[in-house]
Amino acid sequence: MLSLTLGLSQTTLLVQAETLLEPQPITFKAGHASLQQFRLPVAPPYPSGNAPTPQRVALGKTLFFDPRLSGTGSRSCATCHNPGLGWSDGQKTALGVRDQFLGRSTPGLANVGYNPIQLWDGRSKSLEDQVLMPIESRDEMNMDLNFLLQWIGNNQQYQSKFEKAYPGEAINPVTVAKAIASFERSIVSRNAPFDQWVAGNPKAMTQQQVAGFKLFAGKAHCMSCHSGPNFTDNGFHNLGLASWGDKDPDMGRYVQKPVNAMKGAFKTPTLRDVASTAPYFHDGSAKNLLEVVEHYNSGGVVKTNLSPEIKPLNLDAEEKQALVAFMQALSSPRKRVVMPELPAP
Repeated sequence: MLSLTLGLSQTTLLVQAETLLEPQPITFKAGHASLQQFRLPVAPPYPSGNAPTPQRVALGKTLFFDPRLSGTGSRSCATCHNPGLGWSDGQKTALGVRDQFLGRSTPGLANVGYNPIQLWDGRSKSLEDQVLMPIESRDEMNMDLNFLLQWIGNNQQYQSKFEKAYPGEAINPVTVAKAIASFERSIVSRNAPFDQWVAGNPKAMTQQQVAGFKLFAGKAHCMSCHSGPNFTDNGFHNLGLASWGDKDPDMGRYVQKPVNAMKGAFKTPTLRDVASTAPYFHDGSAKNLLEVVEHYNSGGVVKTNLSPEIKPLNLDAEEKQALVAFMQALSSPRKRVVMPELPAP
């Protein structure tokens, strides 16, 4: 797969990582200086050689929504990452190319460009590495990459779009991956009620949501994993889900990093736009945010190899509802997504 080196913009990501590892004390007052640790950079970092431009984002969007990138000609990236469903699919687990359900849920794409590592098991280190995986996967889009490149290379409209986006570069796996990654980096959520409250608007969040934020940062210990401005530590944790007790459980990160602590551990997802991406967890086992809170409150179902961060919380009904209300305050207003005009056959 592709391997691209981050340029100077990696500094932004490193600063963010330090913030995630060392959360600062919080004063729960709108606009307080201590809240600035939760302000996202305006745009995600990007690799050297793939600085975002309108032409690259537009090309990537066209590819993202084009079902001809699949072997059947019927599934696009947007089939699973639907903008109307929080850039996810609303299914418990993803639906494959032969209408079979796959083993893991489809994550949303909000702020995916801020992540230094991708996928539930972290097997990809960049968006450029990741984007071709579902296209080539026999279970997901099942497209022969050589055939795809030949078809795109012979399409005059795509030829023109690639020349404008990547002048002088060939139409090959690298430029296809770079284009789609550029579009995915444009999916940014940083104008939620929480962000407005952080910026100083005391009316942006309700009293219940502020109370939920206090629980989130305190008694509920949510920030042990959902930390920093993107509300993820980009780490891996075994949450004690019921599916971990299956006869043949999904080993998660352990397959990539075979140490005992990674058995059944999965990447912490961002909570940005989380209200739009139900169901939840890598196995889609929680139907709504209250079920998510109930799971953490219980301290996990299966205790074997449980991450040390997962402990019973002893939250009452009011506190659970306040946590749900706060997480709902992390969703930005939905933006209207206009479907691109796809190149003629």
